[in-house]
Amino acid sequence: MPGYRALRRRYSFLELCRTPELALQVALEPVERLGVDAAIVFSDILIVGEAMGLSLDLDDRGAPRLTGLELTAASVARLRRFDPSAETGFVLEAIELLRQCVGQERAVIGFAAAPWTLACYMLARHPADTLATEARRLLHADPALLQMLLERIAVATADYLRAQIAAGADAIQLFDTWAGELSLAQYEQFARPATLRLLEELSPGSVPVILFARGAAQLLPGMASLPVTVLSVDWRVDLGETQRWLGQAKALQGNVDPCALLATPEVVEEAVRRAVCQTGGRGHILNLGHGLHPDTPLENAQAFVRAAHQVVPER
Repeated sequence: MPGYRALRRRYSFLELCRTPELALQVALEPVERLGVDAAIVFSDILIVGEAMGLSLDLDDRGAPRLTGLELTAASVARLRRFDPSAETGFVLEAIELLRQCVGQERAVIGFAAAPWTLACYMLARHPADTLATEARRLLHADPALLQMLLERIAVATADYLRAQIAAGADAIQLFDTWAGELSLAQYEQFARPATLRLLEELSPGSVPVILFARGAAQLLPGMASLPVTVLSVDWRVDLGETQRWLGQAKALQGNVDPCALLATPEVVEEAVRRAVCQTGGRGHILNLGHGLHPDTPLENAQAFVRAAHQVVPER
């Protein structure tokens, strides 16, 4: 977004996250320029790791990273169950400001990382393309230590998300971006129990909860049994088949390939029609299957939203 890029020329990514008025500007731009149906608080999933006691800074590419966790039970035990108002008050204030600005016309969505994904970032010692390697090594080398870490993340994240809901979030999305690195058996042993603990602490039913995992078609049976409202799936999953398999148990979110938005507005519009027609437009939140590429033309993002509002599902 042009406004975001202008702000980034003046402020670092973390400065934007930690300054509610600036985070508000970033969150409002897609609402105002694209006309999307929901406003998403601007923040980062690693904020929880910092609040738990790790160091959060930027790497050589300007991307956030967590440091300070040693692979010992003592180091994991030192991770805090923090007070969200004291440690992450800037996120809560950003949600409150966003709620005031959009009124009741649009939903406000808060978010956090699911425990497995945050653990991957806490443990990472490698570039992003192998970010989950250390966490996967630990599940073989010291499964008890990994489970201890996941448990502490789950409880702290639940506190954080309850505070987001109290600040005005109408729905919550859990990003389990790196869950696709696991087999179904590994997911059932490690990631799913921690996510379930988080959801139980959050009090399921208080607001809708969306669960996203990238490249995780093999995990759908485990994800579908969790008490979430919506499963968000990437472009590798067939929406129609998944909806028929799920029945009425969950809604779906997704799953247009973000690379379609690197083509032409006509290609974008056709991709939107295909996605909506797979589900008949029912029980389905139209969205991308992952985040926008940075060089996505603004007019293609606008074409996506325009098509979403105009398409008539095939019955």
